[in-house]
Amino acid sequence: MFKSPWVCSRCLIRTCRSGSRRTTRFHSSQSSTSSKAIYPALLTRARKIAAEYKTVSEQLLDDYDVNSAKKTGELAPVANALKRWEDANESRRELRALLDDPTTDSELRVLAAEDLDTSTQQLNEASQSLTKSLVPKNPSDDLPCLIEIRPGAGGGEATLFAEDLLGMYRAYCSERGLRTKILNLESVDSGGISEAILEVESPGAYGTLRCEAGVHRVQRVPATETKGRTHTSSAAVMVLPSFPSSQPDESLRIDVNDPNSDFFIDPKEVRLDVMRASGAGGQHVNKTESAVRLTHIPTSTVVAIQESRSQIANREKAWQVLRSRLAQVRKEAREEEMLKLRRSVVGVARIGRGDKIRTYNWGQQRITDHRSGMTVHGIEGILAGGANLEKLMVSVREWMVEREVEDMIVAAESA
Repeated sequence: MFKSPWVCSRCLIRTCRSGSRRTTRFHSSQSSTSSKAIYPALLTRARKIAAEYKTVSEQLLDDYDVNSAKKTGELAPVANALKRWEDANESRRELRALLDDPTTDSELRVLAAEDLDTSTQQLNEASQSLTKSLVPKNPSDDLPCLIEIRPGAGGGEATLFAEDLLGMYRAYCSERGLRTKILNLESVDSGGISEAILEVESPGAYGTLRCEAGVHRVQRVPATETKGRTHTSSAAVMVLPSFPSSQPDESLRIDVNDPNSDFFIDPKEVRLDVMRASGAGGQHVNKTESAVRLTHIPTSTVVAIQESRSQIANREKAWQVLRSRLAQVRKEAREEEMLKLRRSVVGVARIGRGDKIRTYNWGQQRITDHRSGMTVHGIEGILAGGANLEKLMVSVREWMVEREVEDMIVAAESA
């Protein structure tokens, strides 16, 4: 017996939990008159949102208020996408009815057949648009972010690759006018870095860069390799939502004192240590206890900052990083629960920050993202933050939307 289906957001194939499948959409190699299906639970959700949009819009006509106006702005994309889908669906239904009616005269039948392909294409585009409009916006997308980079397997070559990645993200942000600041940089005497924390201060940075979290792998011949052998090394990138200290934009305001906020930390659970900074910086840095280390005792999370000569500034940045790290841990815990639910329903896994996400092959000048499957060429251009890096990131953001659609479908099935 065919069980409750899951619908893949990319190919829209209905797949039963036992592994058999039936197709609700033909691929491009098949007839262009076949159309993409909208999963019923998503269509129901869209109609509920459209009904709410209509109600709130009517209320605004009688009594305008800011909150209602903001609500209509949030609901409008779904309501408009649903209207386009319904119009396209009705148009296609009428054309199919004409073709299926034996009493339709031959001339009208020819015209209907000619219009059917166009109508089907419009319905497919409307289906895609409606599905994407239903994906809830990540609540942290409008925030600034922290990019943490650490070398992985590969010894000295990994530290050099970590430094390359830091330069790549700084160049990418510079090209696009995103403000950056180094919060922490620990260099290695032999070259490269053992840790870097880059703050991207511009609003919306997290939504742009969160797709970079994960393990990046490089395949190249190290400078110290005498026999010309290719080595494989890696570096881990973590992207955390952050928040500006001044928070000039009211829409970005986060109440870090709210116990329900992911950014909340009980000060009694944090140990503060101050010490003399090490490394470059002159006599002042080494003579004063300006370096700060915070330890969140329940999770053993440690943050150490020494970039500024001011202990106060280092302490403020350390708290910022600690809040961001713990907020990410809490967010990932919720996502893991959803992932377990998805696995129980459809038996799939998702690549996370601990998995290899991208490979940089120096010899072939090839970069492949293992999530979206996209491959581009020209590593020097990628490391300079060029257009191909943006192309890769866009493909991954689209991949992430598809995974979120799958999550919505699983949640709707389980409700």
